[in-house]
Amino acid sequence: MKEVLKKEIDSILQGLGVENPKVNFDVPTHTKLGDYSTNVAMAHAKELGKKPLDLAMEIKEALVSKSINHISRIDVIAPGFINFFFDEHYFNKSVFSGEIGKGNVFSGQKFFIEHTQPNPFKEFHIGHLMNNAIGESVARITKANGAEVKTASYHGDVGLHVAKCILGIVSFPGRPRPPEDALLGEKVVFLGMAYASGSDLYESSDEWKQKTVEINKKIYDKSDEEIDKLYEWGKNVSLKYFDSIYEKLDNHFDFHFYESQSGEIGKKLVEENTGKVFEAGDNGTVIFKGENFGLHTRVFLNSDRLPTYEAKELGLAQIKKEKFVYNTSITITANEQDSFFKVVEVAIGEVFPELEGKLKHLSHGMLKLPSGKMSSRTGDVITAESLIDQVKTKVKEKIQDDEISEQIAIGAIKYTILRQAIGGDIIFDIDKSISFEGDSGPYLQYATVRANSLLKKAEGIIDLVTASPSGWETTNLERYLERFGSVVEKAGLEYAPHHIVTFLIELAGEFNVFYASGKIIEGGDETASYRLALTKAFAEVMTKGLDLLGIKVPSQM
Repeated sequence: MKEVLKKEIDSILQGLGVENPKVNFDVPTHTKLGDYSTNVAMAHAKELGKKPLDLAMEIKEALVSKSINHISRIDVIAPGFINFFFDEHYFNKSVFSGEIGKGNVFSGQKFFIEHTQPNPFKEFHIGHLMNNAIGESVARITKANGAEVKTASYHGDVGLHVAKCILGIVSFPGRPRPPEDALLGEKVVFLGMAYASGSDLYESSDEWKQKTVEINKKIYDKSDEEIDKLYEWGKNVSLKYFDSIYEKLDNHFDFHFYESQSGEIGKKLVEENTGKVFEAGDNGTVIFKGENFGLHTRVFLNSDRLPTYEAKELGLAQIKKEKFVYNTSITITANEQDSFFKVVEVAIGEVFPELEGKLKHLSHGMLKLPSGKMSSRTGDVITAESLIDQVKTKVKEKIQDDEISEQIAIGAIKYTILRQAIGGDIIFDIDKSISFEGDSGPYLQYATVRANSLLKKAEGIIDLVTASPSGWETTNLERYLERFGSVVEKAGLEYAPHHIVTFLIELAGEFNVFYASGKIIEGGDETASYRLALTKAFAEVMTKGLDLLGIKVPSQM
């Protein structure tokens, strides 16, 4: 319907002299104000030398004269909004079309979405969990809007953090490495202890710092067989550990990239473009003069001519574009990297002009517990697994089933992360997150489970009828179900999963009202059959919406 109205309003405005009409629709804050609204009159009134209210009335009269199907009423509201009301046949057709929630705003486009980025030899902490929830949801929403999407994670598998971990292993021979047949968890704990020990040694004296630097060089050069074996062992343990978490989170990556790959490529690109994009800095460094672009200078090769994170990001850009030809590449990180990406994206555009305007950095805040921010150096890091286990333990006070309690726990965490606009910090309150009463993941899961339970009870008792019965008045439940596609579209265009969250909470509330207004599985008349069909449509939309958030619907609650 929006496309039909857009086409008609475009034609009206062009007839009045508007060269490039900009027709956008929004959903009014209350259903009493209409089903869709546009501010197009306010957007073009000045251009036409008219008052917004007068132009809105002119557009309304032209639309009324066209007698557009399924438009029951058009209102004009000061200072110039045009509000549309649809008839019951439109909602019935829309809700049961089978296309609800399928978008096409990104049809034909290709997206590369990079997120999570845990580093081998370090913990998968709650910051990675936050990034993963956002990245996975953005990827799913983008795909739901018609795009071809490839996802990737980028891992820092070389650097001082690796050297510190290996230092922690070789410096404490009395603490043996777990045997190969040990559980993955034992190996991960050992790596964490080694990293904390190595970090403490590194900070304790210049002598230990020098030893760490020597180990780091051996890792890069692959000049020490024993160090090489420890490196490969630790990296493999870390990657298997990450895979176990991805499986738990229902997350899949198409590609995994590593700094050990991107570093040499980035170094070569910087050297090839020195004198063109990059220039010599102090003490033998090579820099990108960001001031020429209203930014700040960053070092791409250090005084030892080794690639910095900036150069590695440049190398990663080449790897990505060779793996998958995209229209848009989104990198999701914490907002502490904002200034880094502002400069690096410009530098990448200078080296690869074909990528200019195709790179987007989407940043988020920190996920914290009331106790504060974590610190991986001290070993006090809050791991993703420990948070999931804490929430799961709380859920088990209500639901004993292990699989279901884990689905609820993960749903509670993801909901808390995605419920607000991406960007700000989040304080995670476990008790609030697992509430079954409003504004929580478990509440949405429970609403869906309850609807599925009703459908199951009705099997063999009532047949579904998708045609609205005689005398039926459109409910707010139908209005909300129809809006799902528009919400998915808005969430995609704005890279904003919180629009899905808000919609699902409101939809669940409308279903509660609908459920309370009449029995669903009692009686065999057309009304009961239609109410059951709406219940099925509700369950399907809730399931689709939760899936876009990466949240599973339990079999029972």
